[in-house]
Amino acid sequence: MEQQLDVSGVVLETERLILRAWLESDLEDLFAYASVPGVGEMAGWPHHRSPEESQAVLQRFMEQKDVFAIVHKETGKVIGSVGVHNSWAKNEPQYSDLAIKDLGYVLAKEYWGQGLVPEAARAVVDYCFDVLGMDALTCGHFVDNNQSRRVIEKLGFRYVKTVLLHAEALQQMFETKCYILFNPRSTGSTEQCPKQSADGSGKS
Repeated sequence: MEQQLDVSGVVLETERLILRAWLESDLEDLFAYASVPGVGEMAGWPHHRSPEESQAVLQRFMEQKDVFAIVHKETGKVIGSVGVHNSWAKNEPQYSDLAIKDLGYVLAKEYWGQGLVPEAARAVVDYCFDVLGMDALTCGHFVDNNQSRRVIEKLGFRYVKTVLLHAEALQQMFETKCYILFNPRSTGSTEQCPKQSADGSGKS
């Protein structure tokens, strides 16, 4: 089941952050963090090499309306994003009746290690479950991205399987771990996650 998300006019607030829709005026902040080598590569896209490249991404964010800008309250700068996109689970029979989306995030390198991604992502998870009434969210990380793994575990996601994912922007294949989190308040939350082995075969 497809669930539509439109972040226009939505503002989420946490202790240190504000999450809102992207604005034209965010271009400088977007390029500042997205142009740092290693930031985008952790999420499957190459770091930006020009403001024009960031402009194209910003335009896409504004048109698709499914990505929150993360604003740091102390500085007022945009330091990353949390997006809610189509999920790999939508093509799997056991999840086909669920309203389900995939959670993705990125953070400026200078803010790593401060617990800001879990803080931002938790606000979006709560919004998806409590306001939009989604049944579940999925998430994933490249196997060597331990920072992202820790975020996913903090949020309570459960491991489902490991797959080979082709990151088109990088033209590379990555071994990727996939996770799911059910909405505890949804009737769909009774859906049980099939037990998976490390290779995703479903065999214990």
